[in-house]
Amino acid sequence: MTEPAGAKPRRILVTGGTGLVGRAIEKVVVDGEGRPDEQWIFVSSKDADLTNAAETKALFEKHRPTHVIHLAAMVGGLFKNIKYNLDFWRRNVHINDNVLHSAYELGAQKVVSCLSTCIFPDKTSYPIDETMIHNGPPHTSNFGYSYSKRMIDVQNRGYFEQHGCRFTAVIPTNVFGPHDNFNIEDGHVLPGLIHKVYMAKKTGTALSVWGTGKPRRQFIYSLWGKRTRSPSGKLLKPSWKPWTSRGDWSSTRRSRTGSSRKQPATAS
Repeated sequence: MTEPAGAKPRRILVTGGTGLVGRAIEKVVVDGEGRPDEQWIFVSSKDADLTNAAETKALFEKHRPTHVIHLAAMVGGLFKNIKYNLDFWRRNVHINDNVLHSAYELGAQKVVSCLSTCIFPDKTSYPIDETMIHNGPPHTSNFGYSYSKRMIDVQNRGYFEQHGCRFTAVIPTNVFGPHDNFNIEDGHVLPGLIHKVYMAKKTGTALSVWGTGKPRRQFIYSLWGKRTRSPSGKLLKPSWKPWTSRGDWSSTRRSRTGSSRKQPATAS
């Protein structure tokens, strides 16, 4: 994003800043890829309960961000989603609504939210693209999380059409890397498999992998995709394919590595 000469310094607030993707962004900033006119602020649940509107607004009033990278979410693996679909829906809807509305009220210039490949319809044709997000229900195993993420796209459109806000979203493929959740029951497929391989090697026991092995999965290492997450123009050209539908309210984007969505049948 190009700003005019003499523009005010950017204050970039990253929600979910201590998570998998947040830590990857922080690393690239610490490694010197930031700009002199940027101030990066990484926050976690310790800084504010984003399901609480008052706490979220207080966080935004404290930091007054010009840009927001919204990563905060209640997340989990297949079995956690199956067990707590309602919780995933309620918590994430509250978080997303509070973050986007606080960004609007405090005048943030741009918000980039991170969605998920699980938002795509369960029954669909391939290859998939962003125009297909709302073309049918997601897989039943994680419908709560999926619909809550879809609603960010709906909110982005609403904030653009009603208030002219530059709120956008990206849809990466399955991300893994340092600071992932390696819990076998609650984590995602790849960190779960890594944990299983480690335990099998440590104990000398057989490696058991759930699923048939037939569904295709795609993954991206968090430190490979980290440069695509900054709203600043200095970082490397993004590997996201832009899309605009009936206006530029969302410019929802997906990773070029993410043309095949997550298949819940292949758990760790």
